[in-house]
Amino acid sequence: MPKQLVVLGAGESGASAARLGQREGYAVFVSDAGAGSNRYLAELDTAGIAYETGGHTMSRLLQADVVVKSPGIPDTAPPVRELAGAGILVVSEIEFAYHHADRGATIVGITGSNGKTTTTLLTHHLLQQAGEKVLAGGNLGDSFARLLLDEEPQDIYVLELSSFQLDGIVDFRPDIATVLNITPDHLDRYGYELDRYADSKLRIGRNMQAGDHLLVLRDPQTLAPALRRNPSRAAVTEVVPETDIEGSLLHVGPSTFDLGGGRLTGRHNAMNALFAVRIAKLLGVSDEEIQLALDSFQPAPHRMEVIPTTDGRTWINDSKATNVDSTFFALEAMDGPTVWIAGGTDKGNDYAALRAAMGEKVHTLICLGADNSKLLATFADLERVVECRSAEDAVRLADEYAAPGDRVLLSPACASFDLFKNYMDRGDQFRDHVQRLAA
Repeated sequence: MPKQLVVLGAGESGASAARLGQREGYAVFVSDAGAGSNRYLAELDTAGIAYETGGHTMSRLLQADVVVKSPGIPDTAPPVRELAGAGILVVSEIEFAYHHADRGATIVGITGSNGKTTTTLLTHHLLQQAGEKVLAGGNLGDSFARLLLDEEPQDIYVLELSSFQLDGIVDFRPDIATVLNITPDHLDRYGYELDRYADSKLRIGRNMQAGDHLLVLRDPQTLAPALRRNPSRAAVTEVVPETDIEGSLLHVGPSTFDLGGGRLTGRHNAMNALFAVRIAKLLGVSDEEIQLALDSFQPAPHRMEVIPTTDGRTWINDSKATNVDSTFFALEAMDGPTVWIAGGTDKGNDYAALRAAMGEKVHTLICLGADNSKLLATFADLERVVECRSAEDAVRLADEYAAPGDRVLLSPACASFDLFKNYMDRGDQFRDHVQRLAA
């Protein structure tokens, strides 16, 4: 009799895990408390996988030998607690996929509060341009399970990993892993305790062995104590931006790389590149190949994305900046008068920390959110603070207040779910209205 696999959540990771389980001989059932996504439900229909939406039938779920849960479902959710209480193993899709990946493949795991996507995409680009057989996914684009299902086997998988995904690992072991940084984010999931959130990130190294490599930011306040609480057997390398970054130059051992000829602007992108270059060198990519790839890299949308216009102003879509630390680096990178668009679903943010990066550059703050009270209170002394409830109005106001030579920066420091589907929807709407204005 086949083992019973139950998947909680019928999104990208859930549908992919279900299909992978079916391929591996499990009897699969998918349960989603919501309506589910038409795209992924259609995948389940095509595969002939049974599912339910609109709630969980616990009697069916309790028949499972193993449960894969969506990263968005917390461990405190009643169905998860009941399953765990019944002694049923509940894991993340990353963990489940790991058990069905080719053990000969190299796995690179990238986590941190900020910069995961850029670092993952850049690492993939450096390796791909050097001729490696490599794919990127995880918390970015295609899930690990989907990469194993829909693509031919690869030599290297570069995986962006969130704390939510790492919470559900048991045996998952990357050959190379990074912790880019730890700053307050998603604290509502961790009892508003930064140490608990940091411990979740450091789970990435828990199964690593001698011969593996763990790269971590030098951070004596948060990361160093977390590493002591969560020791790894891997060779640990501290990455030190203060000495390894000099303007647009990166110093990695005896090698120096120049970001000046590419599109990776700002100190935060230099930090991301520092990790990506170190990973590429560990995997044998030459300095010449790395420099050529750095010169040709195209950053991802919604992350310091410059929207082409001819109006003499620089419009920047940084919608992926959903926490204070990420927005800090964006503001720090502004090199002239700035109209800043911020706001959304607050995650316990301390916006006062942004003042050091703002300096005297920000002359106008446009608050784009359903509840802007904290932003309004924090920045009441700015030259101009206005509110709006749509991307269209934010662009209209920015057009009114930004002079030629100004920067218009959408860097919200907040989640997007009050007015938008997600940060991509927010950024897409912003870009669309800027392009309409330019036309």
